[in-house]
Amino acid sequence: MSESNLHIVVVGAGQAGADCVNALRQQGFAGRLSLIGDEPRLPYRRPPLSKACLLGQAGVDSLGLRSAAAWEKLDVEMRMGQSVEHLDRAARQLQLLDGSRLDYDRLVLATGSRARRWTLPGGDRSNVHTLRSIDDLQRLLPAWQAGRRLVVIGGGYIGLEVAAAASQHGLKVTVVENQPRLLARVAVPLLSDFYLQLHQDHGVEFELGQGVAHLLGEPEVTAVELSDGRQLECDLVVVGIGSLPNTSLASESGLEVNDGIVVDAGMQTSDPAVWAIGDCCRHFNTFYQARMRMESVPAAQEQAKVAAATILGKAPPAHAVPWFWSDQYDVKLQMIGQPVAEAELVVRGDPAGGDFSLCQVQQGIIVAAATLNRTQEFVALRRLVGERIAVDAVALADPELALKSLLPSAV
Repeated sequence: MSESNLHIVVVGAGQAGADCVNALRQQGFAGRLSLIGDEPRLPYRRPPLSKACLLGQAGVDSLGLRSAAAWEKLDVEMRMGQSVEHLDRAARQLQLLDGSRLDYDRLVLATGSRARRWTLPGGDRSNVHTLRSIDDLQRLLPAWQAGRRLVVIGGGYIGLEVAAAASQHGLKVTVVENQPRLLARVAVPLLSDFYLQLHQDHGVEFELGQGVAHLLGEPEVTAVELSDGRQLECDLVVVGIGSLPNTSLASESGLEVNDGIVVDAGMQTSDPAVWAIGDCCRHFNTFYQARMRMESVPAAQEQAKVAAATILGKAPPAHAVPWFWSDQYDVKLQMIGQPVAEAELVVRGDPAGGDFSLCQVQQGIIVAAATLNRTQEFVALRRLVGERIAVDAVALADPELALKSLLPSAV
């Protein structure tokens, strides 16, 4: 079958799915192209939900990835407000929620992930929230009022971004985290300590090393009982305890799933007609030579381009080193690489001033780094980490050293 006669269907209209249909067109695909999304709106950006939207700096109308006219120009069949109920790989056919069926020649699963919900009693109360979608935001905003008492369960990035926005909006915030420090799974202790102090300086209170035993109250939660028996009175609760990949469609169709839909370096599953990208997949990362599942906008954008290339029989771009960002108060954090516990930590600048960089060095190579309000250093660090450029840890600690001088192009 010629490429122009192919029908490519992308299931999932988040960042990965939206970027994939765009990449297919940019890379020259002229055949039939369909995008299916279970939300009744055009694809939109999710990061501002826990940042600018909660601060009142952006409305939901500003979140669209592209306008309706731009989607029409791409010649994409948009099936928003639809979910796929069944995947028949043998027939290469999808059954949609409305009962209709859609045949495909190539299929991309970009089904994303969902917020991990509080499953113990009380988690279904109307004032217990997660924040993953516009619908979640719109349920939360009526209660987002100065003076109200908010308990955030989870001291990861989403929980801390919500706490930062809430404290700036005038809510009284307490964060409960069952680990002994914030960001315990993803950041070095020095960074954890920095964020603890930053939030405390803005009036946020913390209960570290504490689990949640019960959510108390009817018909709404009025208190959170901690594992030591103490109770935190509250008006609303936001749960930020991670996410789960949406893999049921893949697993029910017999595709391999292991903490994500298993794909190769080209984002292709064991079925030669099916690819998976974004939060829902566990891919083979050529930079790390290992399988991993990554949840970030840059990862979704990269994987969309890789999948588009391999679908069209082209050489895919090499996997870049993963990176991530978080905005809290007036601090912009940018991270690159995967933290390594045993690596040497080099500090550039003064953490007390909120303007510094952290570099993890192992065998003369920067394996991971974080910058706070140092965008120019982050640009250089992306190359230093991504190209595995040798550095001297002692020289690296010199705040007067311009990191760009370490790059080959500066020699």
